[in-house]
Amino acid sequence: MHFTDFKNYLLKINDYKLPGHDYLLKIAPPARIKHLKKKFIPKDSKTASVLMLFYPDSNNDTRLVLMLRNKYKGVHSNQISLPGGKVDRLDKSLKDTALRETYEEIGLHRDDIEIVGELSSVYIPPSNFNVFPFVGYSSKTPKFVPDLKEVSLILSPKLDYILNMDIIESVVEVNNSTQKVPSFLIDNHILWGATAIMIHEFVLLFKQMVNS
Repeated sequence: MHFTDFKNYLLKINDYKLPGHDYLLKIAPPARIKHLKKKFIPKDSKTASVLMLFYPDSNNDTRLVLMLRNKYKGVHSNQISLPGGKVDRLDKSLKDTALRETYEEIGLHRDDIEIVGELSSVYIPPSNFNVFPFVGYSSKTPKFVPDLKEVSLILSPKLDYILNMDIIESVVEVNNSTQKVPSFLIDNHILWGATAIMIHEFVLLFKQMVNS
């Protein structure tokens, strides 16, 4: 989809009701399903926010920014994610957190980003984070400057690919053990967990907007 058409849809995102957690169960890892159903968030959970950022490429096709995180000792090592992270005490809002983290991780300044809406928050039990996703766009093709300490690779799938992804079963490693999870495949990389849940909700929402 050309970016101009996509942007016109995106600017109306707040006119539509979010699908909500009940529609996200088929992409959720088995261990997360009970949390989605019960909407249970521990009182000691930490707060983070991420940005689902779209932009036009040189052909005016719409693309989404995703990151492959570096390998490290942690539950989200070597996973595909959206730019974002933990709330800092100096952040003025969750939106401010998403914008700051996006700049720190991929080098895109907040002045080049327009945030237009939010998706459902997703609780991540392994890291005890409650994550708030924002949706936004840049009107020009970004020049990414990834933080090499955190980002191994930037992925930029086209929106048309995102909208037509099939849910498949993949085997992933978590805490030195393997498990089968529903997932998507992007450039031969497995996309699963919270990021897959957020993208799946956006796809459901966007298709609702286009078909209305």
